[in-house]
Amino acid sequence: MGVPTDDAVVIQKGKKAGDPHVITVNCPDKHGLGCDICHIILDFGLYITKGDVSTDGIWCYMVFWVVPHSSSPFVRWPSLKNRLQSLCPSCSVTFYFNGQPSNSTASQVYLLKFFCLDRKGLLHDVTQVLSELELSIQKVKVTTTPDGRVLDLFFITDNMELLHTQERQDDTYKKLNAVLGESCISCELKLAGPEYECHQGISSLSPAIAEELFRFELSDKETRSQALSPDMARLKKANVVVDNSLSPVHTLLQILCVDHKGLFYDVLRTLKDCNIKIAYGRFSLNSNGYRDLDLFIQQNDGKKILDPDKQDGLCSRLRMEMLHPLRVIISSRGPDTELLVANPVELSGKGRPRVFYDVTLALKSLGICVFSAEIGRYSSLEREWEVYRFLLDENCGFKLSSAVARNQIVDRVRRLLMGW
Repeated sequence: MGVPTDDAVVIQKGKKAGDPHVITVNCPDKHGLGCDICHIILDFGLYITKGDVSTDGIWCYMVFWVVPHSSSPFVRWPSLKNRLQSLCPSCSVTFYFNGQPSNSTASQVYLLKFFCLDRKGLLHDVTQVLSELELSIQKVKVTTTPDGRVLDLFFITDNMELLHTQERQDDTYKKLNAVLGESCISCELKLAGPEYECHQGISSLSPAIAEELFRFELSDKETRSQALSPDMARLKKANVVVDNSLSPVHTLLQILCVDHKGLFYDVLRTLKDCNIKIAYGRFSLNSNGYRDLDLFIQQNDGKKILDPDKQDGLCSRLRMEMLHPLRVIISSRGPDTELLVANPVELSGKGRPRVFYDVTLALKSLGICVFSAEIGRYSSLEREWEVYRFLLDENCGFKLSSAVARNQIVDRVRRLLMGW
């Protein structure tokens, strides 16, 4: 008989306010499981203070100490447990013979369309409601009319897989109406049709913008434009060392870098996409803004990484993902000012969670309205990127043509995304 799946994930709440909560996962292993778990932890607005991961290739044991981010203190703990349990491979005997979890069907995509009067912070307020309802935004198209009204199209999926029920739809309408209030002219929720495919891509980027967004190396110019404050000079410090002398069967990967929100996810998704297996890993507590990570790893064939070229390639990729996991720039798009944010997409097709949430929160805190917004995918340098584009409303307290104002916007957005 298998181990009861309810025991696969245990969440122990902190004893008093400020204490970290402990998430323990004890289940059969599969490639990339640690990355997938960190993806969900990040999606629930939680910050990992430290962690331990170990596996023998068949069974894994992971412990994460987490605290809610200040920007999202509300956490649905029962839902978090359910989501994490859904990731764990079957604990039945068949797992050991097949070695593969059962295939899950893709979530249905719904179109949420509402038409209402515009106001400052509206886009983030709606995004916050969707986040609290565990509705994931896949694509979005926001348009402002000349008379100050907005038509918003949100293509969403339900992490709880209940949006087909009337009760779940009614709850969604109720919470949205509480935010939109009397300014709402119409609100509609239905299964997405062909229009979803029409919004899959993103309008063309100029060669100069694409080069700045997707450049592999982080130049001095780009560092200044995307990390504006003097204290961000330390961003360029990230050490990745490979050591094959301590273990006969594993390569030790030692990482020292500046801490940021989603750091463990960024490291683990990079290893997952590079087909690297982690046998044991330890993430230390934050020390003066820096993190130490020790990871004993193997190639997918179970061997150490001995090829110098493979070592250099992996170290270079990891440094880039730690220094520059999110790209943030601001530019002119004709007479308009455009904010662009980009992040790499996993090979599995999953994008980074909560990016739209954080960007709209940063713009709301600055008192900046969004004239139009869109999310799409863009391929560059043999990688797929998720790109968020925001045309900013000129009628705000910022002179958007000013370099100082633009720098302030980029700095605020980047800091919120990175958790600084």
